[in-house]
Amino acid sequence: MTKEKIIAVIKEQIVDNLDDVNIEDIDPNKSMKDYGANSLDIIEVVSCTMRELKIKVPRAELADITTIDQLADKFVEVANS
Repeated sequence: MTKEKIIAVIKEQIVDNLDDVNIEDIDPNKSMKDYGANSLDIIEVVSCTMRELKIKVPRAELADITTIDQLADKFVEVANS
């Protein structure tokens, strides 16, 4: 699974779960908090993304992730292992 595909899925989930965010405005080098996400929004985006990609990442492995790009890297690592 490619990183580009994973970022596309994450962006779709951000748009679906947050108000007033356009998919073309999402910068993977930013945090979801930069787009107004609270902790529950972030959990929902991450959970829905993992469900769509059919992967599971332990919550402890997500603790230090701060950007969308880092999240995509972690999902690539899990999806391709």
